[in-house]
Amino acid sequence: MKHKISIFYSWIIRLLTSFLPNIPIFMRFRGFLYSFFMKKCGKNFQVTSSVIINSLSGLSVGDNVYIAHFTVLIGKCISIEDDVLIGPNCVISSGNHTRIGNSFRFGQSVEQDILIKSGSWIAGNCTVLAGSVLPEGSVLAAGAVLNSKNSIKNSIYGGTPAKRIKNIEEISTSEDGK
Repeated sequence: MKHKISIFYSWIIRLLTSFLPNIPIFMRFRGFLYSFFMKKCGKNFQVTSSVIINSLSGLSVGDNVYIAHFTVLIGKCISIEDDVLIGPNCVISSGNHTRIGNSFRFGQSVEQDILIKSGSWIAGNCTVLAGSVLPEGSVLAAGAVLNSKNSIKNSIYGGTPAKRIKNIEEISTSEDGK
């Protein structure tokens, strides 16, 4: 029941604050209003007006988290740690369907945790699927689909499905040497 109430509450907050401009003070206010139904919410949680959060009751967010335009969060077990940036048009879904007969339409939904670790950046148009982990200080490149648990921090992940491309320190070092 709490899940259904949190969906309705999220919709009400989105409706009532949709006219507010997307500037930090109003985005923080929107994040503050969402926090009442969240599992955990840190300070400076900024949410743009077009973000859709399907279930606040299972969402855990750290400090200094920003979620950009037209991003959709679906599911009951999403954890976002401190200092995370989520770009526009992303989909983060902790649920997956099972098949009954020849159809996925009426199959039971299966939830798996999603963890986005501290200091990470999910670039625009990315999809993060159930059971995924984005390591600390990592980047998920634009348009990538993350569908697995990754463990190498400070890396760039990209592609469909996302694979490790390189270490972020390698880029910094090569640019410093120019």
